[in-house]
Amino acid sequence: MDYRRLKDLPEELLPRERLFQCGPEALSNREILAILLRTGLKGENVLDFAERILTQAGGLSGLARLTVHELTQLHGMGNAKAAELKAALELGRRSVSSDPLVRPVINSPQDIAHLVMEEMRYLDREHFRVVSLSTKNHVLGISSISVGSLNSSLVHPRECFKEAIRRNSNAIILLHNHPSGDPSPSREDLDVTRRLSDGGQILGIEVLDHVIIGDNRYISLKERGIL
Repeated sequence: MDYRRLKDLPEELLPRERLFQCGPEALSNREILAILLRTGLKGENVLDFAERILTQAGGLSGLARLTVHELTQLHGMGNAKAAELKAALELGRRSVSSDPLVRPVINSPQDIAHLVMEEMRYLDREHFRVVSLSTKNHVLGISSISVGSLNSSLVHPRECFKEAIRRNSNAIILLHNHPSGDPSPSREDLDVTRRLSDGGQILGIEVLDHVIIGDNRYISLKERGIL
């Protein structure tokens, strides 16, 4: 039977009631998204609305990559719904990154690329970030330093090491993307890397690597022998 209105569904099939009865882990992505969206559209109940949004975004991982502005471009997603959804996704991301039991361990450039590839390969501008690591190479946090073409004025050592010092980090990994899809390092990339590596030596925080993300590929400057 096709239930066009959510209130016509049997109570045991309603997402919110199922969450209370069965727990959140029993719900599908569509049902969880429907709870966050709360209401559907004319002729489209909230479950159908949620399913369409997931399809248009390319699944849950695609949804997480959309900016709040991109969310508002989806039919039915006004500013309020987009903001609430983006906030919920960000809260989930932060809860994982702040839990020491689930913090990823970085032992190779492949590990850091695997951690950020699906998000950073689609960014349309250069994002420079710093990954702070513990003495056992657990990720303590990823700090956003600048957005735009990479240059020494945007990437200042003070900003790069501020969060690393606050987190009592043992080492950091530099990270940025090339929107062109080609991760080959530029002269500016090399200059910034050397400058920050020198700064790390003074502060006693080692710069382990600088990983450049392209379209489903990456380059490690440590593997290239630059660090």
